[in-house]
Amino acid sequence: MVQIKDFAVEQWMDKYETTAKYNVAETCSASVSIRELQELSEDPASGPLDGLLDRKLTYGEIRGSERLRTTLANLYSVKTPSPLPPDNILITSGAIQANFLLLYTLTGPGDHVICHYPTYQQLYSVPESLGADVSLWKSKEADGWKLDLEELKALIRPNTKLIILNNPQNPTGAIIPQETLDEIVEIARSSSIYVFCDEVYRPPFHSISPMDKEFPSSTLSLGYERAIVTGSMSKAYSLAGIRVGWIASRDRSVIEACASARDYTTISVSQLDDAVASYALAPTTIHSLLKRNIELARNNVAILEKFIESHRWACDWVKPRAGTTAFVRFNKMGKPINDIAFCEMLQERTGVMFVPGSLCFGGGEDFHGYVRIGFACETQVLEEGLAKLKTFLEDDYEEVPAMKKRPA
Repeated sequence: MVQIKDFAVEQWMDKYETTAKYNVAETCSASVSIRELQELSEDPASGPLDGLLDRKLTYGEIRGSERLRTTLANLYSVKTPSPLPPDNILITSGAIQANFLLLYTLTGPGDHVICHYPTYQQLYSVPESLGADVSLWKSKEADGWKLDLEELKALIRPNTKLIILNNPQNPTGAIIPQETLDEIVEIARSSSIYVFCDEVYRPPFHSISPMDKEFPSSTLSLGYERAIVTGSMSKAYSLAGIRVGWIASRDRSVIEACASARDYTTISVSQLDDAVASYALAPTTIHSLLKRNIELARNNVAILEKFIESHRWACDWVKPRAGTTAFVRFNKMGKPINDIAFCEMLQERTGVMFVPGSLCFGGGEDFHGYVRIGFACETQVLEEGLAKLKTFLEDDYEEVPAMKKRPA
């Protein structure tokens, strides 16, 4: 029987988010309603559900509507050597299903997988549960959460099948810069290794310009036939509630294998959800929606930065460059705090919700003292939450236990 570890971050969210007064743990850009989405459109006379009121609610187009897959294919075909065919995209129930299907399809006993770390637990726990041997390729906080390419080369084995990336990265908000991406692909190409990049936090690049030489393109645009990406409507597009994600690859056989595996799960995505996603990603809507979310992230990360700078006695960070999350380290007299106790006390006493790093991103072995903060919530929620955190740090922080040093 397959044994899989508890999904710590999702269990934490499930346990606490319904009772949080200030949810500063949520990783989605502040959600929008159908009405708000329509108001963002350059054609507000049209609606996301136009034409659906009289449509029979069958399974619909099993792999996702032609409209949605074509829209996504066009987005992935910008600045690429050749256009991506719509048939090279599979629509799924969120990126979480996309990731699972891909890992289920590609990895198993006898395979070796290299996974960018820290990252979303699914990306390494699922291949482990399927019998693959997983090596963590650890980014370095002291170097701005950068990856060492020499370490990647040293990790590769004869049976390495897959390199897993997360760009922009959850929880740190770091990016893998363009030059590094290019080199990863060349390393993978030399050994015919698949490169899979979870790009759900793309494209809210709030702290780096598209003109910057480090600005990363989608991994799918690098001209590598074994490149695979996943994405969703949740983080960048404020529509987590419609549960729409996708897998896209230059390798059509990967899409076919994932589609075959999905026959055993959800079969298809709701026609209603597909229609809303198609409307949001259409040229008449996507630019306004992304502008809203990038401006929100840029404004809110500045608010968070100001808070951290004024509380350096308690917390520190590497400022995120993209996405919606920050990984903030709290300490007392140079020692990391017990981040689990901190998050529990903070929510119980103030209603402010964070995610403890050692539990949800390190399995208790790494990242003591770190918390993940989701800063792309409504600005008022962030401001009020930080005000409560300020009071907690002034009045109750001394009660938070510090981690004891491990014996040498």
